[in-house]
Amino acid sequence: MADPTPQEVRDFIAAGLPCAHLEVEGDGRHFFATIVSAEFTGLTRIKRHQRVYAALGERMKEQIHALSMKTLAPEEWTQ
Repeated sequence: MADPTPQEVRDFIAAGLPCAHLEVEGDGRHFFATIVSAEFTGLTRIKRHQRVYAALGERMKEQIHALSMKTLAPEEWTQ
């Protein structure tokens, strides 16, 4: 199985989580994502990360070695 590109990881997240803003950088094994979603409003950081992991599903176990995230509700995000 080939390592995913940052664009593919972005697409995986976007398919499972409505995002107001989504950026993903990485080298095929290690990724960093900035994710802004209204679904994060009122959630703890752990719950937000769990929501992203749920969107990624089995890909998190099989394809993505490491994912660092900045998860923000829209009111927390400044461009």
